[in-house]
Amino acid sequence: MVSPELVRRYPFFAGLEHDQLVALAQVAKETNAEPGHYFFNEGDVLKSFYLVVEGTVAVVIGVTDRNVEHKFVEQLYGNLKKKDVVVSTVEGGDLFGWSALIPPYISTAGAKAVKPSRIVEFNCEELWKLYPGNNHFTFLLTQKVAQVMRQRLHDAYIEILGAKAE
Repeated sequence: MVSPELVRRYPFFAGLEHDQLVALAQVAKETNAEPGHYFFNEGDVLKSFYLVVEGTVAVVIGVTDRNVEHKFVEQLYGNLKKKDVVVSTVEGGDLFGWSALIPPYISTAGAKAVKPSRIVEFNCEELWKLYPGNNHFTFLLTQKVAQVMRQRLHDAYIEILGAKAE
């Protein structure tokens, strides 16, 4: 558990009621991660979402490494060597792993620490036990995740435009 005051200070949680902040704090734990630590990989079923308190986390997608010669058998069975491509970075106050809040709870990307990081992990399975069937709370969290997704899509759009200009 973390302090509800720690949760309250971040914009993602603005507008939530005190009991909702307390519930989030009850299912949260603070951890530290060193550079290179993977929180989850693309395609994983997520049970938690995360808040960066300090540090930097890269949101990554595995793409085929074109600098490696792949044998025909590897190509045939899809066993291609991949490398991580950073699609976004999240820093203090930013959320990642939002797929844990949206069915089917499957991660659309991976996440790994880039710098030493202090992270708060929110266990969604425990959260839903505290709020079974609370549609208002679920709606608020989903709306907040949609805002994060909107910003990330906008950032990706700007990146694509920048890449085309080069």
